[in-house]
Amino acid sequence: MNTKRNGHTDFSELEELIGYSFRDKKLLRIALTHSSFANEHGGSIEEYNERLEFLGDAVLELVTSEYLYTHLPEQPEGCLTRTRAIIVRGQALAAYANRINLNRFLLLGKGEESSGGRKRASILANTFEAVIGAIYLDGGLEKAKRFIERFVIKTAGNLEKQNFLYDCKTALQEEIQSTTGETIEYRILEELGPDHDKTFHVQVVIGNRPMGEGTGKSKKEAEQKAARQALGKLVE
Repeated sequence: MNTKRNGHTDFSELEELIGYSFRDKKLLRIALTHSSFANEHGGSIEEYNERLEFLGDAVLELVTSEYLYTHLPEQPEGCLTRTRAIIVRGQALAAYANRINLNRFLLLGKGEESSGGRKRASILANTFEAVIGAIYLDGGLEKAKRFIERFVIKTAGNLEKQNFLYDCKTALQEEIQSTTGETIEYRILEELGPDHDKTFHVQVVIGNRPMGEGTGKSKKEAEQKAARQALGKLVE
């Protein structure tokens, strides 16, 4: 799979998969190099991917935040924060990495390799962020943004067309716990339609105060919408 050219590992197959060709091939090699591999080969901190991971994490957060801010103008800050957290959480990043077969290109030490490191979610997630950092350094923010929109945001789900459920329930719970500490209850006000095609109308009550209502094809969807309305009232 990987061949040597000019002293560097050839990752042209991966470049083709991600749709980006590096001018500085060494950056990509570093992004794919786990510390276990560098340690076995006497490499310094600049020769494995933890620093690129740090940078890629920041770029990923910026691009995702901008996307959510632009495309979800009616969502309060709490929902945007929780939605971003869902999109960029470790398990999700590992899934994105698997979609581009990133595990095939990892440079791992023998011990990490034998213990299943090539399939370890944390390693895949960290490497994925390192690749983002490498693209940013090599091609700038627009190239990194294009990669993130293609392999993170679109993979997470087209937010408009697939009715992505923003995690407003968790945002509301965290907000109330950090302020009043009141109880939160979701009450079904109405169920309409046959069993195979029901519509739920839900109310969220904080303490003894009705704070929001929502309607959806599932209880979860209706509860999220009710929580979103409640968050909006709390902000006001």
